[in-house]
Amino acid sequence: MDDLSRFKQTYFDESAELLAVAEAGLLRLAPGEIDMDEVNAIFRAVHSIKGGGGAFGFNDLVAFAHEFETVMDGVRNAEIPVSTELVDTLIRANDVLARLLAHAADETEVPAGTTDDTVAALRRFLGKAGEPADEAPAEPAAAIQAAAGFYPDDEDDEAGIFGDALAAIQAARDDRPAPDAGPVPEGKVRWTIVFRPKAELLLSGNEPTYMLRALRRLGEAEVVCHLDRLPSLRDLDAELLHLSWTVTLLADPQVDRAQIDDVFEFVADDCDIRISAEAPPPALIAPALVPSAEPVTHAPAANLPEPVAPAAAPAILTATPAATTSGAAKPGDGARRTNGGSDHAGPTTHTIRVDLDKIDRLVNMVGEMVITQAMIAEHLRDLPPGQFQELLEGLEGLAQHTRELRESVMSIRAQPVSSVFSRMPRLVRECAAVTGKEVMLVTTGETTEVDKTVVENLVDPLTHMIRNSIDHGLEGPEERERVGKPRAGTVHLSAAHRSGRIVIEVTDDGRGINRAKVLSKAIEKGLVQPGASLSDEEIDHLIFLPGFSTADQVSNLSGRGVGMDVVRRNISSLGGRIGVYSTPGEGSRFVLSLPLTLAVLDGMVISVGEERFVLPLTNIVESLRPKPADLHGLVNKCDVMMARGEYVRLVHLHRLFGIPKAIDDATKGLVVLVETEDGSRLGLVVDEVLGQQQVVIKSLESNFRRLDGVAAATILGDGRVALILDVAGLREMSRHGSGTGNTSGSPPPSPSLPAPADKSDQRQRQTV
Repeated sequence: MDDLSRFKQTYFDESAELLAVAEAGLLRLAPGEIDMDEVNAIFRAVHSIKGGGGAFGFNDLVAFAHEFETVMDGVRNAEIPVSTELVDTLIRANDVLARLLAHAADETEVPAGTTDDTVAALRRFLGKAGEPADEAPAEPAAAIQAAAGFYPDDEDDEAGIFGDALAAIQAARDDRPAPDAGPVPEGKVRWTIVFRPKAELLLSGNEPTYMLRALRRLGEAEVVCHLDRLPSLRDLDAELLHLSWTVTLLADPQVDRAQIDDVFEFVADDCDIRISAEAPPPALIAPALVPSAEPVTHAPAANLPEPVAPAAAPAILTATPAATTSGAAKPGDGARRTNGGSDHAGPTTHTIRVDLDKIDRLVNMVGEMVITQAMIAEHLRDLPPGQFQELLEGLEGLAQHTRELRESVMSIRAQPVSSVFSRMPRLVRECAAVTGKEVMLVTTGETTEVDKTVVENLVDPLTHMIRNSIDHGLEGPEERERVGKPRAGTVHLSAAHRSGRIVIEVTDDGRGINRAKVLSKAIEKGLVQPGASLSDEEIDHLIFLPGFSTADQVSNLSGRGVGMDVVRRNISSLGGRIGVYSTPGEGSRFVLSLPLTLAVLDGMVISVGEERFVLPLTNIVESLRPKPADLHGLVNKCDVMMARGEYVRLVHLHRLFGIPKAIDDATKGLVVLVETEDGSRLGLVVDEVLGQQQVVIKSLESNFRRLDGVAAATILGDGRVALILDVAGLREMSRHGSGTGNTSGSPPPSPSLPAPADKSDQRQRQTV
């Protein structure tokens, strides 16, 4: 990859992040609740995308981003009121900008008309509806300005923005002295801004006219254009900027240096900027009130920088009294105004972009190191005690460093689920618009971190689950009012770490699962035999069957019967589980339980007969050898054991997996107490606990097939393959016999998950 391609890829990566920032800000933008920090963040994102696109020559993208940016500039200057229609248009514009970026990345032509409708919609908010792109507006300029709320200087007028070039040339030719600016009026501050951009400024997509307009909005501005760098017509390059300006700004004392710095925030590194301020003469104060004879400076001048001379003599000069101060403009100096948007910048962070393939290779190498370290430890166990002590100590140090390296690498791969959660407000907004329902999304736990691979595979399941909650779960506004609920339904999306796994919940306060309708539809579609007697648990399972849907007609949201089936398949492929809890009339809750990482974990190696298994360390409570008095049998049910004052179900692993030559009597073997995510406990009867070990996770489903009660596989230090057990899956297998051979015609249950703490006696708990 050459340097240019590398730079382009960096630009596209950064643009994707900026689009996400812009979309998140737009979704939070609402009439009457305008956060200027958000508005400025959106503006900066679009402006940055436009600037980078200009540098690479993406003309279509730059032209559209210019229209988008112009509207956002009007919003942040309170010239365009925020309305629902405006927000919808800006969201569509963000989508179009994403498509243009995709075409630029793929190096494909943008289809004709891609931006036309959106540009027309944007121009309507600027008072330019129906104006051809390359023609002058048919309406008078004054009428357009009044409609858009523009200041009189918002058009690219030669005398206003670029100054009267002829007058400047004539003044220089006649060698006339510049007129005296006169004293600063009382209650005002005169700022002198010398703005000398680099010749390449236009190539980055920046326009000096925006900055000059912004300065005019801060007060009474006199703009003077300098022509000292203008080459002859023969040498003129139309793509380079040969002009510079001096702006004399007469503003109120409330206008501070930070506001002027904000104007040049995006071009501070591409130009030479000098700013000086001049306050009015100090007021005369009676000697009796002041112990010193020194004059007292006026308040606005107290925080002004020291003076410097202008970089070039303008055609119109200003007086420079003793009270004048100046300094180079650098965004970030001093305090920022509230609506300046700089609070979003925060402290400087030192980060680099690394290709994901490199991180994956690093993870694989760490996994191989873990296996190699385990192999060395396995061979050193046969050494005579007391000998090679230094070697053993070195091995312990290696194990510790390997663990720290593994944790560091895993933290690199870890990402907060906010990258997925941030997409959901847009989805909720669109679903609410399609269904005509009022929906409020509440999110918690966005900073919860999980492996990157898990995060990438969460988008589709969460999308289908939230669509299901809005379309099938929530009632319409009128129906909710009739049953005493708020008009707006609530969808709650949360994430949390629990027992070494990440648990994501999608909860709604709708009508709950209509089991009668679900069963009727299943019989109608031939998924269940007529007259079959199914429990509530089995009925709730039906919503995850392929082709099943309770929608009366197919729509953009539902009706094809693929949504919840996709959820179950995607979650299962990650070694996860999904649980369903529903109360008629109160709502439903879907709970996803997923492993934190798909690479390496800490486990305890156990033996059953001649087989070896690995139990995740986070699930283990303790191991013990029970006494005969602690064991009890339930007729035609299962064996239980009294442990710490409570009865715990015993699961004989050799019976579940058909392993010969294993210890069947728990009093002669060991019982490992394990705990699932919901806090329930289980006693696993094993032959022996061999020791703790870091293991590399190898997916069974991608290499073989999914097995009940098994989460994955690994390679032990002696080269043997061992299965990593799924504790919740073992519990379900023990409840339903061997976990195989399902003849009821209904889908087999999967591991269960925690039921809600409140009203648990009224809720039906179901898992898939």
